[in-house]
Amino acid sequence: MEILKKCVSHEVDAIFVCCGGGGVLAGIAAYVKQVRPSIKVYGVEAADAAGMTASLEAGEVVTLPSVGLFADGAAVKTIGTETFRLCDKYVDGMVTVSTDQICNAIKLAYNDARVVLEPAGALAVAGLKKHVEETGVADKTFVAITSGANMDFNRLRVVSERADDSERSLEITIPETPGAFRAMYAKIWPRNVTELTYRYNTEEEANVFVSFQPLVHIENDFEAVMDDFRADDFECTDLSCNELAKTHIRHLAGGRSAAPYERLFRFHFPESPGALQRFLDALDMKWNISLFHYRNYGDDFGRVLVGIQQTQGDRCEGMNSFLEELGYKYWEETNNPAYGKFLRQHGHEAFPGRS
Repeated sequence: MEILKKCVSHEVDAIFVCCGGGGVLAGIAAYVKQVRPSIKVYGVEAADAAGMTASLEAGEVVTLPSVGLFADGAAVKTIGTETFRLCDKYVDGMVTVSTDQICNAIKLAYNDARVVLEPAGALAVAGLKKHVEETGVADKTFVAITSGANMDFNRLRVVSERADDSERSLEITIPETPGAFRAMYAKIWPRNVTELTYRYNTEEEANVFVSFQPLVHIENDFEAVMDDFRADDFECTDLSCNELAKTHIRHLAGGRSAAPYERLFRFHFPESPGALQRFLDALDMKWNISLFHYRNYGDDFGRVLVGIQQTQGDRCEGMNSFLEELGYKYWEETNNPAYGKFLRQHGHEAFPGRS
């Protein structure tokens, strides 16, 4: 009623409504269709809790075997019988959205209105955005009903991590040869890299996890990058929609290694366009990089973890002098117990006799 009163001067084309058990959707759809039947009403559900979508497709109430709990305010296994009847009669369609799309909708709401919505509260915004992207519709007036700001503070980290819908992820297999890591990065540059994880695996090859933002002014730019890799015999796999990779593997990529004579360093460098490229160029040295992890956290400085294999017989002073001349703030973490526990194979010394 409030929406229609405020939109008397211009036509509303569609209203998007969060759907859990279906009560809000059924009520809004029933009223709107009596007063302004030309307005379309769409329900929006999380893809892993789409009980109304499944029921409407089946023509009867369906009980889901399980539901995802990210949008817990709309996680319902069995919708109501009466809400199903009304939605079946009045709702024009259903839209299902992923966790990433919900997170992006929370980000959009915050950027636009400085409102922090809970996942269920942002469902309608996510559904509206997906509908526009898939249909390409323009010059229409759409309304998204936001319904909840009971955000768990601890969940904000997950939302921030997954809100960027412009980010794409790849797993790339590279040969363990001098210059291969830099050659791999050169194929991505000048695209903005948001995460890069590499770990020495064997003497023959290594696996790299990288996330970056394709160039928006070039159609199918991400696919073009993959084609470029494959043309030069770099095996690669698109992990952009791989839930296991996005939730776990990106944080575990690399794992333990027996890379001999390895020293571990943390670096900070001023974060700006091209800063990672400049940092990699500065690491042009005689020693082999055995570990590399970078993640863009939106800070004013970049954080990089680097493993460097100091050649057997080399004195520490040589590498230490190189690091000082590099000009970046750094900390050596070779003696850090977390490094020994999680990044080194048991029984393998990282750097014997280090000073």
